[in-house]
Amino acid sequence: MIDFNRLWHYLTRYVDNFLLGGIFLLMLIGLVVLYSASGGNLGRISNQIVNIAVALTVMWLMANIPLQQIKRLALPLYIVGIVLLIAVALFGEIHNGARRWLNIGITRIQPSELLKIAVPLMMAWYFDKSEITLRLRDYAGATLILLLPVLLIARQPDLGTALLITASGFYVLYFAGLSWRIMAGLLVSAAAILPLFWTFAMHDYQRKRVLTMLDPSQDPLGAGYHIIQSSIAIGSGGIAGKGWQKGTQSQLDFLPEQSTDFIFAVFSEEFGLIGNGLLLLLYLAVIGRCMIITANAPTQFTRLVAGSITFTFFTYVFVNMGMVSGILPVVGVPLPLISYGGTSLVTMLLGFGILMSIQTHPKLVKT
Repeated sequence: MIDFNRLWHYLTRYVDNFLLGGIFLLMLIGLVVLYSASGGNLGRISNQIVNIAVALTVMWLMANIPLQQIKRLALPLYIVGIVLLIAVALFGEIHNGARRWLNIGITRIQPSELLKIAVPLMMAWYFDKSEITLRLRDYAGATLILLLPVLLIARQPDLGTALLITASGFYVLYFAGLSWRIMAGLLVSAAAILPLFWTFAMHDYQRKRVLTMLDPSQDPLGAGYHIIQSSIAIGSGGIAGKGWQKGTQSQLDFLPEQSTDFIFAVFSEEFGLIGNGLLLLLYLAVIGRCMIITANAPTQFTRLVAGSITFTFFTYVFVNMGMVSGILPVVGVPLPLISYGGTSLVTMLLGFGILMSIQTHPKLVKT
């Protein structure tokens, strides 16, 4: 006879219940909003449920991997990610002018998603090798580890993902103790080369996105259409919203990409300011729990990894909401745990699995 109490204990012994609860509630909200945004498309709902099941399985497996094993995965994951990015550059499929996907026979993969986890893991592993005597050259070496995949991804071109990976690497540098003086110098240098970056590095469509953010009305039926329609949806929601499945912008298909990048506009129109406030509180609860795990991380390696994953999650939320609200350029970033899609969901929950492993496993012994 099966002892269900023992089985349940075995399945949840390395799971952080508070963090899992917040994640589960966000994904449940995602399914509710997705049903409305897709016009009651049960096929899309079932696909997302499969995505959630796969992502939860990946999270559980990662949570059960001891910290020492996670640390050993850092270098192989990074190398595999770089090799896949090079393969994309050579053999990748081109869609809408961008070469981002790699066909491996049974399915297509987007290797840049793997680097969102592999880069902070690799940088944390690198810093952990010399945590007692960190010097400027150590930070320079970590910066090179970050720049290699960022440049490969920006070349695809995928500026949004490149910037997000840059942010995840910057958080590792910050938590590793990079001085404020050096960070200020880097920011000033970045601002100084911005005109050159604008002129020579950015593609025409990327420059157009920035200009459209500043004035969407200059191309209301083209580049500015997304921001204009999402702003109308958010504003028309008012205080309490129009009600589930009663949003005119989404139900009448005025809102583009309403199941993926702009699903926050659907939520805002249907549930209003009150719903947005509750959603933000739920996100803050998840981020707060992740910050507690980061603060309690026992070693340099786990602290750097946990801090980077936590603040990268925050960055995803901020960038998506800012993009949909019109205060940031449209960069194609989904709303974490809510937008439709499998790749980003699996990557995000893989990161949460690492956080759970840091919280629930014994202290990592440095080797």
